[in-house]
Amino acid sequence: MTLLDPAPPGGPEKTSRRLRPGRIALAATAVIALGAAGILMVVRDGSGDERPAAPAAATADVVRTDLADRTQVDGTLGYAGTYPVVAAGPGRLTWLPAVGTVIRRGQQVYGVDGHEVPLFYGSTPLWRELRIGMTDGRDVRELEGNLAALGHGDGLTVDDDFGYATATAVRRWQEDLGVAETGVVHPGEVVMQPGALRITTVKATAGGAAQGTLLTASSTTRQITVNLPVSLQGLAATGAKVQVELPGGKATTGRIRKVGTVAISGDGGGDGEQPQTGQGTQTATIPVHITLDRPSAAGRLDGAPVTVGFTGSLHKGVLAVPVNALLATPDLGYAVVVVDSPGRTRRVPVRLGVFAGGKVEVAGELAEGAKVEVPRP
Repeated sequence: MTLLDPAPPGGPEKTSRRLRPGRIALAATAVIALGAAGILMVVRDGSGDERPAAPAAATADVVRTDLADRTQVDGTLGYAGTYPVVAAGPGRLTWLPAVGTVIRRGQQVYGVDGHEVPLFYGSTPLWRELRIGMTDGRDVRELEGNLAALGHGDGLTVDDDFGYATATAVRRWQEDLGVAETGVVHPGEVVMQPGALRITTVKATAGGAAQGTLLTASSTTRQITVNLPVSLQGLAATGAKVQVELPGGKATTGRIRKVGTVAISGDGGGDGEQPQTGQGTQTATIPVHITLDRPSAAGRLDGAPVTVGFTGSLHKGVLAVPVNALLATPDLGYAVVVVDSPGRTRRVPVRLGVFAGGKVEVAGELAEGAKVEVPRP
């Protein structure tokens, strides 16, 4: 069993198990070896005299606590969302952003014929000419909301109606852009996206026609994507807290933002062959998207491998001892050495439960507060 760092103060301690065969047995063997090394013995030399005994072993208390099972799954740290940037107007491209550029409301997304095409926030692309006398619509409301956010909203009411105040706000905005102050907005003169963009791919070339998909972008929201085996989908609930290990061993926390509903079948080993009969359900995964509680903890990492700890069952009010107190027994079981008084010890067989934060759940003839031997640091 693979151990995790202790749980945050005030909460249940957690355990972790990697989704790799054989790790549990190896980890347990290493733990038992450490425990066995902690037993101190009094030995006799050839004359029959006792040599000085080693110092008494250190002890630890048997405690009653809450332990939680945790499963670790690998994921990838990146940015949420994928958005194509499509050009619909005439003209030639005169400027394109570099990959990694972050573009916010009002800033240039690309250039056409020497003029900026800025970013507006909204869900409705401009599909018609916006001017006085047009019918009401959501596209008008989104245009007015952006003009107001950019400081051109004096006397403007954000609604579905394109009136005189709207045309005046458009002219002020056009003046700032350095284009003709017509009070009319044509499709292709702005890029409408849900929020700030981070450029991930540049597909066009300066000098080319301003047509088709020019760029792809993501949001600026940090996100971890985990392809979770469908057999473990019960661990993932929207809003649930998870533990995240970043590259370099730095730990942080996050929350599940979205759990996919469509399973993706495995590829049978990555060689392009289809899975054998029965393999598909074993290797199928669902995407789980996680946001970090503190995005700054990830720095500027992108496409980085991370490990996500999903909390499973909670064992409340169980007896626990330090993992290195465990000893292997000849019958392939486990035991601990209980110290009843100085110099008086007894070996007590135990049954193991959850491993968590350096402790392990035990059941046997033990009482809370009893002392068990552990190796000295």
